[in-house]
Amino acid sequence: MRLTLRNIFKSFGEKEVLKGISFSAESGRAFGLLGRNGAGKTTTIRILMDVFGADAGEVLLDGKPLNYKELRIGYLPEERGLYPKKKIIDQLTYFAELNGMKRQDAVKSVDGWLKRLGMSEHRNKRLDTLSKGNQQKIQLVTALAHNPQIVILDEPFSGLDPVNAMLLKDVVKEEIAKGKIVLFSSHQMNYIEEFCDRIAILNDGVAAIEGDIHEIKRNYVRDKLVVRSEAAEQIRRDLGDCCSAREDGGLLIQMASADDKREMMQRLAGQYDLDEIKVFEPSLNDIFVEYAGDQAKEAAV
Repeated sequence: MRLTLRNIFKSFGEKEVLKGISFSAESGRAFGLLGRNGAGKTTTIRILMDVFGADAGEVLLDGKPLNYKELRIGYLPEERGLYPKKKIIDQLTYFAELNGMKRQDAVKSVDGWLKRLGMSEHRNKRLDTLSKGNQQKIQLVTALAHNPQIVILDEPFSGLDPVNAMLLKDVVKEEIAKGKIVLFSSHQMNYIEEFCDRIAILNDGVAAIEGDIHEIKRNYVRDKLVVRSEAAEQIRRDLGDCCSAREDGGLLIQMASADDKREMMQRLAGQYDLDEIKVFEPSLNDIFVEYAGDQAKEAAV
């Protein structure tokens, strides 16, 4: 399957929220939908789920408009929305039935997921008797019990301890391996890098950049060097403003041009005792800051 959003526009009153967003995601792969708060992620997700329509543009599956009567979408919202006073099995079964399952099938699927997530013992408890992390696992069941073809996970790791985060990682990998389309929306870039092949970074209602993460990194201007040396302070004094300290203890050196790479590396290696020198490759966090920050918005004006 291939999910495509093509040239999506959406306004609320005089506020234009989406200004022609386009991206595509494929089955068996995870897609990261990124952006700061207010960039348009939630509006995009709601249009995809048919909560409301776009003012213009298309949402397509394999080149055809989505048939929401046949398509199953699972959604884990950032703002969790289950009933705290209700018995867990009752409300999970109810949500599975809302998504088209017969009651007997719904109970069987819910029980299977509760077992998979180590939550069977809580089956007949009220939701508000559980810890925050366990409540989140219960919420996850609502997104997966009806076996959706498209899974949308909005800040799925928020509030999870390392053990439960590892469990959720395994579940997500299993869903991807089943050939589903998995969309991530998160500010935790390490998880996006771990799961996603493709990303779109939204900024002020437009896709500031979209594509394969590895291609984006390869196309990044290679005009910076990373250096590690016992002589770090001396190097900083000698190079001045073009050299800055990194959080990991290394140095980041900005060159005038990527063509200066060989000359600069030879110069540094000849003058200082270096432990490491390499071309800087940006992390996803670096790319996010560049394309989602205020400077990116100003450049687009």
